[in-house]
Amino acid sequence: MTKILFLTPYPLNSAPSQRFRFEQYFQFFENENINYEVSSFLDEKTWEIFYKEGYTLQKIVGILKGILNRHFILFSLNQYDKLFIHREACLIGPAYFEWLYAKVFRKKIIYDFDDAIWIKDVSHVNKKLSWLKFPNKTEKIIAYATTVIAGNNYLANYALQFNNNVKVIPTTIDVTYHFSHKVIKQNEKIRIGWTGTITTNNHLKLLFPVLTELKKKYPQVELVMISNTPIVDFTIEINYLKWDRETEINDLSSFDIGIMPLPNDEWAKGKCGFKGLQYMALEIPTVMSPIGVNTEIIQDGINGFLAKNEQEWIEKLSILIESKELREKIGKAGRKTVENRYSTEAQKEVLLKIIQE
Repeated sequence: MTKILFLTPYPLNSAPSQRFRFEQYFQFFENENINYEVSSFLDEKTWEIFYKEGYTLQKIVGILKGILNRHFILFSLNQYDKLFIHREACLIGPAYFEWLYAKVFRKKIIYDFDDAIWIKDVSHVNKKLSWLKFPNKTEKIIAYATTVIAGNNYLANYALQFNNNVKVIPTTIDVTYHFSHKVIKQNEKIRIGWTGTITTNNHLKLLFPVLTELKKKYPQVELVMISNTPIVDFTIEINYLKWDRETEINDLSSFDIGIMPLPNDEWAKGKCGFKGLQYMALEIPTVMSPIGVNTEIIQDGINGFLAKNEQEWIEKLSILIESKELREKIGKAGRKTVENRYSTEAQKEVLLKIIQE
């Protein structure tokens, strides 16, 4: 039996990157004789306030508890065959723990990352603590790892500079969970929807000029956002739905069209297309910026649309708004793409092999 310890930044079932990178694979472990435990850096109480304004003292206490916890792990390392580290073992400071685990205690490390985290990117609510971040430690962690799992080829090419054993596993969707629910609407409005978190809310703002124009052209259009924090903007009407694990599939299924705008920068190039994949799995026709892995996921006009500027966003959203038949056709093709290439079933053997080898 293989025994593995997952070192995660956040508590279980809380962060999308963890849920869709590896947590949803836990269901397969028992049949494969894999025993696992999970240790998160932030506890539940700290996670609840971590991306809220203020609470600086509580955040510092939570981080110190996480550091203490990572030291306690040293006393039980001999129980595990491998460590699986997602993004970083500690949210602050250099790659001290990764060095300790790999070089001093000689543990095999599987390192997984799904963003261009070597670029400094701190949410505005935690600017006061930004000096504690060490994004350049990413290359060190990669070098210490036995195996590196990257979310896309852009990230893999970065990792290959520091480690030759790099595998690509895209962020995946459990298609048995992401299955479209029939949502009975109370009106005839066409919902253009976006989902994200406080860290990506600014991406939706990129489309405000486009969505403003579309509202003038199509009064029946409604903008819906699902997030843990709303955008307060008085120039455009937004129907805000607070993200809730219990209702997320119903809420997403109410979308007629899903959007994933991205800025054209290095951070965005490292994104793994997760929002788009969620829409596609639910047969929601999807329009995405042609940045990074999005160009690999979408065949323009076949299983979704790519829009590189405001004019293209208006044109492609317009044809979807005007044709229910096209929305259904594109939605079904998107679902098939996820099933074939971006589902847990499609990728589980790759991950299981890495854990067991």
